[in-house]
Amino acid sequence: MSRRLATHLASLLTAVALAGSAIALADSARAQTPDSRSPAPRKPVQPIGIGLEDIEYPHPVKFFDLTIEGQQLRMAYMDVPPAAAANGKTVVLLHGKSFSGNYWAHMIATLTAQGYRVVVPDQIGFGKSAKPDIRYRFDLLAHNTKMLLDSLGVSRAAIVGHSFGGMLAVYFARNYPEATAVLALENPIGLEDYRSALPPQPIEALVKTEMSQTPESYRAFMAAFFVGWPTTAQQYVDIFSRVLLSAEYPRWARASALTYDMIFNEPIRHEYRLLKMPVLLTIGQNDRSVFFRRYAPPEAIKPLGNWPELGRQAAKDIPDAKLVEIDHAGHLPHIEQPEQTEAALAAFLAERFQ
Repeated sequence: MSRRLATHLASLLTAVALAGSAIALADSARAQTPDSRSPAPRKPVQPIGIGLEDIEYPHPVKFFDLTIEGQQLRMAYMDVPPAAAANGKTVVLLHGKSFSGNYWAHMIATLTAQGYRVVVPDQIGFGKSAKPDIRYRFDLLAHNTKMLLDSLGVSRAAIVGHSFGGMLAVYFARNYPEATAVLALENPIGLEDYRSALPPQPIEALVKTEMSQTPESYRAFMAAFFVGWPTTAQQYVDIFSRVLLSAEYPRWARASALTYDMIFNEPIRHEYRLLKMPVLLTIGQNDRSVFFRRYAPPEAIKPLGNWPELGRQAAKDIPDAKLVEIDHAGHLPHIEQPEQTEAALAAFLAERFQ
């Protein structure tokens, strides 16, 4: 082969190689760039068990064994040590109806940085705890919480409760005043007695409602709690959407229905006047929540859910109350306005938690 022919052949082979590389690069780019005509499929939602096994909490989760109605059950909790110099005091955080202990993450960080030990249980029927078919009672949940604290060597604490947890916190304080140094209630359910305006519902009707939930209906339900839609709020919908796919979801739904029934039938607002310890009442001023709204006509609902006024009336009935009104917050001030809510709690604890 002549030198000239060899040179020409080498040039031709190089050109072919470069063209092949260009085609490969183009194919790779097309594979990485979504085509508007055929968008990439969304990642499928993966089911999770009703014990939220795959959901990470901000701190290690432990379990406390209980026997209720002959059933061996486990109650999940976080026991978080101080992150700064310990002040020797413990704060107990009680979660709301549609939540579990993990939504206190920011509050836990704030309190532990101030030297507090923080205990955060998931009540039986919620979060990572067992979901038994039992007769749920606030006295029972308060007793479970007291037994947990006794097992941890906590004889006296600040009891902080939000929403459903606020209702439970009042029961705890009434049943165990010696263990309740101070009480802090954030938009607590029970500021009004729904029985005066709304009809009672059989358990099976409540179960049917829970079984009919969809991710869309649950998002609409959650959105009513907020002034806007905080970026952190979507995680609660995402978790529920995965639980909804669980084969055990009917058990979750029944536990949820049973706890709704407890809320309706065990009001405690009339006992606020009997609270002897210092009480902080924090109310999001944009909250208009009415639990059991779907079971009554609009005219029956209209006078309900005025949380600013409900908070002021409750504060008048508590012998030693401090009312803090949080603007631009709905039912979850510690999520929507964490700095203001946590500052109010910190000041209250520093002043009254002796």
